[in-house]
Amino acid sequence: MEATITIGLSLVILLGVSAQWLAHRIQMPSILLLLVAGIVAGPFTGVLLPDRLLGNLLFPIVSISVGIILFEGGLSLSFKEVRSSGRIITRLLTIGVLISWVASSFLAWFFLEFKPGLAILLGAILTVTGPTVIGPMLRFIRPQGDCGSILKWEGILVDPIGAMLAVLVYEVIVHDVSGGDRLLQALEVLLKTTLVGGLIGVAASAILVLAFYKGRVPDFLQNPVTLMFLITAFTGSNYLQEESGLLATTVMGIVLANQKWAPVKHIIEFKETLRTLLISSVFILLAANIKPEQLQTISLNTFFFLLALVLLARPLMVYLSTLGTRLDWRQRFFLGSMAPRGIVAAAVGSVFSLKLAGVYPEAELLVSTLFFVIVGTIAIYGLFTAPVGRLLGIAGANPQGVLIVGAHFWARRIAVLIQRFNLRVLLVDSNMYNVSSARSQNLEVIHGNILDEHVIDQLNLEKIGKLLAITSNDEANALACIQFQEVFGQDQVFQLAPFKNLAETTFHQADMPAALAGRCLGSESLTYGRIAELMRSGSTIELIAVGNHRNLGELLASRSQKLIPLAWLYADHRMAFFTPRQEQEMKQAHSLMALVAEQ
Repeated sequence: MEATITIGLSLVILLGVSAQWLAHRIQMPSILLLLVAGIVAGPFTGVLLPDRLLGNLLFPIVSISVGIILFEGGLSLSFKEVRSSGRIITRLLTIGVLISWVASSFLAWFFLEFKPGLAILLGAILTVTGPTVIGPMLRFIRPQGDCGSILKWEGILVDPIGAMLAVLVYEVIVHDVSGGDRLLQALEVLLKTTLVGGLIGVAASAILVLAFYKGRVPDFLQNPVTLMFLITAFTGSNYLQEESGLLATTVMGIVLANQKWAPVKHIIEFKETLRTLLISSVFILLAANIKPEQLQTISLNTFFFLLALVLLARPLMVYLSTLGTRLDWRQRFFLGSMAPRGIVAAAVGSVFSLKLAGVYPEAELLVSTLFFVIVGTIAIYGLFTAPVGRLLGIAGANPQGVLIVGAHFWARRIAVLIQRFNLRVLLVDSNMYNVSSARSQNLEVIHGNILDEHVIDQLNLEKIGKLLAITSNDEANALACIQFQEVFGQDQVFQLAPFKNLAETTFHQADMPAALAGRCLGSESLTYGRIAELMRSGSTIELIAVGNHRNLGELLASRSQKLIPLAWLYADHRMAFFTPRQEQEMKQAHSLMALVAEQ
C-alpha cells in the first residue's frame, strides 16, 4: 500500500512537470496539456486514481494549494500598475461580475437545462477567470497599454470573489428559507466572508512584515515562515467563515507586494517555483479524478453553452462594464476576447459537486461541464487571442525589440543599426552626456539607473523582448540581467563578458554561476575594455550583408578585415544576438552585425 501511494505521488509530479516542460517547448498553454495528461492517466487508463491515492485528503490538499497559488498571484499585483486603470478594474469586478454571473446562469439553464439553483451556482463559479492561465498567456501575447495589467488584476481578484459567490449561492439553496430571509442570509454570508478574509489577510501580512523589519526572522527561514503564516491564515479564515481563505491569501499577497518596509523579492521567487509545482500537481489530480461516466454527459448543448460563454457572455460583460471609460473599441474588443477558466473553477466546482450530491442528483454534471469549459476556453483563447490582438494592433507575440543598458557611443551605434530593421530600441543610461547624445540621434532613451525602481516604473516595454547590458560596470550588467530575467526570460538577457581581474582581460563563463549573469555577447573574451580599445584603434560596428554565403565561416573568410559577430538581423524584423555557446541560425539572415577590425 505504501509503495502504491509513493508511485502514485511520483506519477503526479512526473506528469505535471513533464506537461509544463512540453508546453513550453511547443508554445502551448500548459494547463491544456496538464488536463489532457490527467484525463489520460485517470478516466481513460485508470493508472492514476486520486480518490484511492489520497482519499479524504484530496480536496483539503487542493484547497490549500489554490490558496498558495492566489497568494503568489497577489504578490504580483502592484498598485503602481493600476493608477490609470483602477476605475476600469473596479467596474469589471463589480458590474462585470454581476453581468457574467447572470449571463452564465441563464445560459446554463437554457442550454444545459440545469435547475435554477444549480444554474445560478454554476454561473457564480464561472465568474472566475484564472491567473494560472491568464499569466502565461499574457507573457506570450504581450499586450500593449493597460490591457495586460487590467487582465492580470481581474484574473487574480475575481477568483476569491467567485468563490465567495459560490458559497453564498450554496448557503441559500441548501437551506429552505423564504425569499426575504434568503436575501438577508446571502448578505450576512457575503459580509462575514469579506470581513473575516480581509482582516485575517491584512493581520497576517502585517505581523510578517513587522517580524522581517525588526530582524526577528533570519533570511534562511523567511520563506518557510511566510509559508507557515500563509497556511495558518488560510486555514484559520476558512475555520471562521467557509471559503474566506482564498480572499485572506490574496489580500495577504497584495499587502506584502505593496509595502515598503521589508523586501519580498526572494519570497516572490520562491513562491513562483512552488506555484509551478502546485499547479502541475493539482490539475493532474483534478483531471484524473473525473469519472468516465461524467465525460459521457458532454453533449452538443455543452458545445453551444461554451460558445455562448465565449461569444456572448464575456463580450457583453466587458462592453457594459467599460461604457464611458477611456478604453477604445480595440482595447474593449481585446478584453472581451480573453477569459480562460483555470484552477479555481475546477477546485471550487469539484468541492461543491460533492456537497450538493444529496440535494441535486445532477450535481455531478458540474464537474464535467466545468472541465469542458476549462479545456474549451483555454483552447479557444490560446489559439485566437494572440492573432486577434495582433490584428487589432495592441499585441505582439515574440517581440524582438531591445532594451540596451548603456548609451555610450558604440551602444548608440548598435541601437542605430538595429533600428534599420524597424525594431524598437530603448536605451537607459545614468550619464547625462550619453543621454543627450542619444537624443540628438533621435534615439529613445531614459536618464537614470536601470536598477532604480523609479526608472523601472518609467519603462514602456511594448515591442521589447530582449535586454543587452553593455555598460563599463560589470556588476551593474549582471544585476540588470538578473532584474529582467523574469520579464524577458533567461535566454533573452545578454551582457558583455566581465573582466576576470585587472591584469587579465579574458573571461570564462564557468568562472561565474550562470544564474548570476546574462548570456555573453559575441565571445567570452569580448569585454567592455576590449571593445573600447578596438574602437579607439579604428574598429567600427557595421552591418555585413549575408548575400549567398552558406555559413558563418564562409562569410568571415570572404572579408579582408577581422569580424567579431554580434547579432544576426533578418528581413522579417527579427534579430538574434550571437553568443559563444550557441551560434544563432544564419539561415534566412539578411545581415550580420559585427565588430569590424583590421587583421
